[in-house]
Amino acid sequence: MAQLRIGVLGAARIAPTALIKPAAGVPEVTVAAIAARDPQRARRFAAKHRIATVHDSYQAVLDDPDIDAVYNPLPNALHAPWTLKAIAAGKHVLCEKPFTSNAVEARTVAEAAAASGLVVMEAFHYRHHPLASRMREICASGELGTIGSIDVAMCFPLPRFSDIRYSYPLGGGAMMDAGCYTVNCLRLLGDGLLGDGQPEVVSAQATRHSPLIDRAMTAQLRFPDGAEGRITASMWSRKLLAISARVVGDQGELRVLNFVAPHIYHRMTIKTASGTFHEKVRGEHSYTYQLRAFADAVLHGGPVLPSADDAVVTMGLIDDVYRAADMPVRGES
Repeated sequence: MAQLRIGVLGAARIAPTALIKPAAGVPEVTVAAIAARDPQRARRFAAKHRIATVHDSYQAVLDDPDIDAVYNPLPNALHAPWTLKAIAAGKHVLCEKPFTSNAVEARTVAEAAAASGLVVMEAFHYRHHPLASRMREICASGELGTIGSIDVAMCFPLPRFSDIRYSYPLGGGAMMDAGCYTVNCLRLLGDGLLGDGQPEVVSAQATRHSPLIDRAMTAQLRFPDGAEGRITASMWSRKLLAISARVVGDQGELRVLNFVAPHIYHRMTIKTASGTFHEKVRGEHSYTYQLRAFADAVLHGGPVLPSADDAVVTMGLIDDVYRAADMPVRGES
């Protein structure tokens, strides 16, 4: 059996959930090395999760000839620089979302990925769960009629304001952390179904934690055929917890609760003239699906979802939301 040996850049809190535990269910994958800014933390992480090799720097992970790919869960502002270095070192990359700080960086990474022939995947794990495919299938089936609006929300409480997600230099902000999910899901449900091309941002309103950091964001978008899109993202607002998607057509409505972590719990409701139906889409942990898909792309030439090119579009919309809210794009002075 072909093996994919992955090195981890940073002992991030998300790494056990996103990579270490899923690897136990994907026989083709071995988490083989790690480095962290704090070497002691890297050693503790490696001992706890039985990672064989601890390197003294991120670059040493990239230079390790026994490593085939890297997982990049670094702060947002470091996604592009270290993904580019990984590509230059000949490593495939699974990069946490948001893909980069902005669309210009994303385009640079996408071009480097295309030139290298390496697999560079953005880690939107929920896209690999069967629920995401089922949501898209319902929207494309016509059973909702002509779709007039799509609303997506990703709100959770993060009142720890020292967290890096409140740091502008590190690419923080609600639109980056929660909002990237809303934009991606909006595109999942509307791209190619509501006219040719991408939605455009019409307006946006930020609730600010500081002049440069949004703790909440709402935005209105319009698809090419005129259908409306609305996204709501929050790390700290009156809406403490909301993870949902709603699609309204002239013949029906789709509602999904917790599209992001459906393996924990989700509720999908389809309402049409025939009645109201509830549907459960069973499956494994979304991160297990994601890791399996990444390994398949690297080892067997399977599809890359989402690709670096797709990430450019998502980052462009995030940039446009910030501009519409009269806030600076991340990564700009």
